[in-house]
Amino acid sequence: MSTLDIRNPANGERIATLPADDAASVAAKAQSARAAQPAWAARPLSERLECLRAFRAAVVAQLDALAVTMTRETGKPIRMSRNELNGLLPRIDFFLAECERSIAPETVYEEGGMREQIEHVPLGVIANISAWNYPWFVGCNVILPALATGNAVLYKPSEYSALTGLEIARLLHEAGVPQQVMACVVGAGEVGSALLAQDVDGVFFTGSHGTGRRIAEAVGSRFLKLQLELGGKDPTYVCEDADPKAAAESLADGAMYNTGQSCCSVERIYVHEKIHDAFVEAFVQAVGGFRMGDPMSEDTYIGPLTRRPQLDVLAAQVADARARGATVLTGGRVGGGAGNWFEPTVVVNVDHTMEIMREESFGPVIGIQKVRDDAEAIRLMNDTRYGLTAGVYTPDEARARRILSQVHAGSVYWNCCDRVSPRLPWSGVGDSGVGLTLSKYGIQTFTRTKAWHLRQAG
Repeated sequence: MSTLDIRNPANGERIATLPADDAASVAAKAQSARAAQPAWAARPLSERLECLRAFRAAVVAQLDALAVTMTRETGKPIRMSRNELNGLLPRIDFFLAECERSIAPETVYEEGGMREQIEHVPLGVIANISAWNYPWFVGCNVILPALATGNAVLYKPSEYSALTGLEIARLLHEAGVPQQVMACVVGAGEVGSALLAQDVDGVFFTGSHGTGRRIAEAVGSRFLKLQLELGGKDPTYVCEDADPKAAAESLADGAMYNTGQSCCSVERIYVHEKIHDAFVEAFVQAVGGFRMGDPMSEDTYIGPLTRRPQLDVLAAQVADARARGATVLTGGRVGGGAGNWFEPTVVVNVDHTMEIMREESFGPVIGIQKVRDDAEAIRLMNDTRYGLTAGVYTPDEARARRILSQVHAGSVYWNCCDRVSPRLPWSGVGDSGVGLTLSKYGIQTFTRTKAWHLRQAG
């Protein structure tokens, strides 16, 4: 039998060995899901939503233990693990409140005995290959609306958060979702490849651009629903009329929260030359207050990186920046001892010849570049193949709107950053992916529209 080792990224210790799926077990789960999905879809929506309510109650009841599991396997500081679970609750509430309204049949024409209606029907069987950095958020953004709208789900959590993935499946089963309807497959890349080979009606992936491209190539000829939530190189511009200290404190948190391991983390900052020095001074001071240490400690803000290979990526970006003339004001080094540690790092005197301003960092590393005016900021913000989020700090809303309307991004922020709302669609442009989750559109994405032409006889 294949197995999967789970290791604590804070110290490298093995914390669990799980039985892993193989091609045969993945195929068997897919066949069971296909057989079970029609009965699940036939159940009244109210019954499916009641399962989600029971799931929510179980998350609340077991929140502390679930947070510990997530921290042990991902290295997420324990306060942030609890924040993620508490933040999941309003997302569940949104799905519960909006699902019926979002997929209700709609009559669009009725005249002369002819009636035209739009119906939303489930896609069928969904393959969800999920991410490790926010396993509850990212997984449930797909799993919960997919189940609510009548689909069966084949869920592959990341191999770096498999224990959490199994907990999600366990709580859903205990809440009343049949095991065949919500099946968890465990393993690394070969298990994901086996899942993509199954007869599914949609593939929903969250992760890196490189893996997303390979998934698109693998399933592109099958004309199924494909949704890819990929990375970003998310920029923010701080205008000269902004409060440099307030903007710096907000953006330091936006860049370093969850040790910078978020697709919507602030990854590059452009500051108007008039307040650049004051902003940088305040930013470095804010980062200096972030405690790096044991992720189980309540006062830890910077934990280990979940994936050890990312240490090499960050070290290479910092080395490249230094070689091209940048200045590292703080951090810049791999931490000593066991575990996947990288110091929170602030780099200035950067430009777009440097990888730190062009390639996704996904860690506690930030480049800050001085700009002359709004036009230069807009040009640099758009100088990327990604387009997930972008932000502007200024007291002038009209100015912010004018700037952000010219920036290519799925989500834009005025005087805030690193924020996701269940009421708004989460999407990207360019290499940040295709499709969306959240909002009413993120509920409808798990359905296909069926057009009804109904003529009264006689």
